[in-house]
Amino acid sequence: MKDLLYLKDDQIKDFIQLLSYAHRETFSDPKEILAKKFFGPAHLRSLNLIERNPGISLGELMFKLKVTKQSLNRVLRELIKAKMIKQIKDEEDTRKKKLFLDKEGKMFFETVYNSQKKRIFNALKNSNAESVIRFKEVLKRIINGK
Repeated sequence: MKDLLYLKDDQIKDFIQLLSYAHRETFSDPKEILAKKFFGPAHLRSLNLIERNPGISLGELMFKLKVTKQSLNRVLRELIKAKMIKQIKDEEDTRKKKLFLDKEGKMFFETVYNSQKKRIFNALKNSNAESVIRFKEVLKRIINGK
């Protein structure tokens, strides 16, 4: 633990590089599956958030993805056309639309998820409980900037 108190630039650079490699490998697993539908990383990020947050609004999705409405609309149009997602008008405010995975989207998402699950599951399974908990804490701090 003492080593962590004196993180050097090289150690931080190594960590950034490892994060980059982990991201690359995790998101390369479903690459062929996505390519069959002519989808890319933006489609996957959108599907992931909609699956994890059924009924998410367009505004919430834009905020979580940190993208503009224009760039998100292109992706959503393609997902709707492919019958992956559906938009349902909010009962309280009909100007708002809630996003859900459609039946096809659920099946497609499961296929993509299963291609990624194996790598993550094995890494977590082959780590001790404390490492898994600490890793999750560190990732959350990276995301939140703390």
